[in-house]
Order: sequence, then C-alpha cells, then structure tokens
Amino acid sequence: MTLNSTPADRYPSRIVAVSLSRTKGVKKDNVAEAKALVGFGLEGDAHGGAWHRQVSLLALESIEKMRGKGMELQPGDFAENLTTEGIDLPNLPVGTRLKIGPEVEMEVTQIGKTCHDGCAIKKRLGECVMPTEGIFAKVLHGGVVRPGDAIELVHG
Repeated sequence: MTLNSTPADRYPSRIVAVSLSRTKGVKKDNVAEAKALVGFGLEGDAHGGAWHRQVSLLALESIEKMRGKGMELQPGDFAENLTTEGIDLPNLPVGTRLKIGPEVEMEVTQIGKTCHDGCAIKKRLGECVMPTEGIFAKVLHGGVVRPGDAIELVHG
C-alpha cells in the first residue's frame, strides 16, 4: 500500500532528495543516489554506523513550512539524508517498516531529536522542525536509493 498525501491520492509518497555529508554538524549535499547498507545507513555519510539513527528523514512539507517563515532552505539543509514528499513522517510509529524504491527497506527507530548546539536554522528563526518532524531509521535491506523512488508501508 502506498501512502498518500493530503488531499488523498494527489501525490504518491516518494523520495525528493538524497543527501550525504562526510562530517557531522553540517548541511548535507544532494546526490544522484546512495547505497543503503544493512547495519550502517548510507554509504559515505558521517551519521552512518551501528546504531539506531542510521538514516534521517524529513518531509519536504516540513521544509516548506520553514520556508514560509522567510528562510531560503533546500533539501539537505537540516542534515537529513532523505527528503520525502506525501508521507506524514512524525506520525509514523516507531517500528514502522518502509520500502523505498525496488530494494531498500528501513524501520523507523526514533521520532525527532534534540537540535545540536550550532543549529543555524534554530539560531536564525528561533525554531527548527527536525526535533519534532524529522525521523530516524535503520536499514533492514540494502540497495540503492534515488530521488523519485516510491515509499511504501511494509505489512507483516
């Protein structure tokens, strides 16, 4: 079953951008694709590793909310790995399994996080959506993830 945005059936859920960074605490650069590795996260990303926050996801709708406050923002600026569209990320329960594209499967492990001390967005606007609307996942089945890939709920 593919998750849909509001209004229903307007846009299928999909990946808008894939982003990586070699160091922590900086915005991520958009890439054409990334390899999701089981037990690690996205190959070449500083946040990958054997822990529960291997991959971060943030909705384009959340970025647009912050753009509405007067800030020029792009996918990856919140240091998210995957920017999505058409899926209500913060309301997915921990344990939800997502299939991304034809190969990759992830499990939601955490909703939100505390902003790091140097968060430029929070300093400028007094708030940041990543702590309340960003989610984290671990990779259960690896493969390549690309912008345009569909996002589906995995049942059973």
